Amino acid sequence: MSEPTTLLQAKQLSVIRGNRTLVDRADLTVHAGEIVTLIGPNGAGKTTLVRALLGLMSFNSGELVQQPGLRIGYMPQKLHIDPSLPLTVKRFLALGGSKLNAITDALSRTGAHHLLEQHLQALSGGETQRVLLARALLRNPQLLVLDEPVQGVDVAGQAALYTLINELRHELGCGVLLISHDLHLVMANTDTVVCLNGHVCCQGHPSQVTVDPAYLELFGHRAEAHIALYTHHHDHAHDECGELHHDHKDHPPHA
Repeated sequence: MSEPTTLLQAKQLSVIRGNRTLVDRADLTVHAGEIVTLIGPNGAGKTTLVRALLGLMSFNSGELVQQPGLRIGYMPQKLHIDPSLPLTVKRFLALGGSKLNAITDALSRTGAHHLLEQHLQALSGGETQRVLLARALLRNPQLLVLDEPVQGVDVAGQAALYTLINELRHELGCGVLLISHDLHLVMANTDTVVCLNGHVCCQGHPSQVTVDPAYLELFGHRAEAHIALYTHHHDHAHDECGELHHDHKDHPPHA
């Protein structure tokens, strides 16, 4: 089987501002068709690292490699719209020059086609996130970068959004880099977890990371509670090194 395409790779990436190291020698790789979830507490440097990966801010040392011509769809953490500005979803999504048929197709993919004529200010948290995800899809991305995609969404809506993201990566064959400080639900919808707290504490398949001493020390009782919730439904098995084996007859799924 051929090796998966590497879309983005950071090697020993550091971001320093003033006398403060925000991200220290981080390694991170995203392949096509893979969901990589970056987790960590508030202030861990997650958004800083992602902004450096996207070229939105400079890094001080290390190496960043992108697939040539890589198309990235970015979903920001928050949408700041002046409440006095009358802006419909259709007009908002057309700001980048997208045509109506592309807009309606993207909204349909995210289950938000009925919001086309709605004003942005009238949307719920879940509806806003689906519109922002549709905006990211308008670039026909090879890589989706989603910064806290379920922020402001209730628990049921969070589960639905993570399921949708999982479906989109299979449908589009794109890689997904997902940033979150939550542990539940995230673990069941990802292939690789990168735990960041200024530096990369640990990374690997969720079943490996959730028993890593660095992870347990960082998240404490929250980690233990969420390990119990973690179930990873997949059509492959992992050996002791975390390598994938798609013939899983002799390898029951992790629970």
